[in-house]
Amino acid sequence: MASAATFLLIIAAAAWISLTDAAPSPSSSFVPPPPCAPPQSAVAFLRARCASTLYGVACYESLLPYACIFQTSHVKLARAAGDVNVAWLRSISKRVKELVARGAAGGTAGPESAVLRDCASTVSSAGGLAKQSAAELAKLDATGATVGRSQVRWAISNAQTWLSASMTNEATCADGLAATGAAASSPVAREVVMAVVRAKELTSIALALVHGIPVPP
Repeated sequence: MASAATFLLIIAAAAWISLTDAAPSPSSSFVPPPPCAPPQSAVAFLRARCASTLYGVACYESLLPYACIFQTSHVKLARAAGDVNVAWLRSISKRVKELVARGAAGGTAGPESAVLRDCASTVSSAGGLAKQSAAELAKLDATGATVGRSQVRWAISNAQTWLSASMTNEATCADGLAATGAAASSPVAREVVMAVVRAKELTSIALALVHGIPVPP
């Protein structure tokens, strides 16, 4: 059976494709990287940056495929983390909506159904907020060294605010299901909780990497 990290990369890769098919935006220009052997400097950089997060292993495994792109750039690394986070949230949002629609079609009612409907809304909102953060990082990446100190601070602050709000929405979904006790008895609710827990990890990783972006003097 594939590991959770492997499954994450498969889902993220599929979502990358949908991102490139979407309407043009700063974040959608970040495309899946071709297979490559990253230089040791990039690998060492990733290990060091991931050590500053709460989920070092998940950070390293999910972002290693993009090491040839970010190399030793803090902004590009944070951008990659943000876009992987968006991809995962998009996949969760789609899955929860499918589960809600299936329950409605089958006449399913009760607390679990209501909480799943709430989750569909909050996870969708979380994805929208994460996308805003990713777009902010993409703009910062595009400006490169030409951007000033105040602009970098502003971009970092915006990205952090949106990622923090995204985590709040993710927690609302997970806490709602936990409060009903559905996760203990329902495979559907348990699937959603596990996916949202992974989303919270990825959002936390992106938030930590954004926090680590150096501000020019």
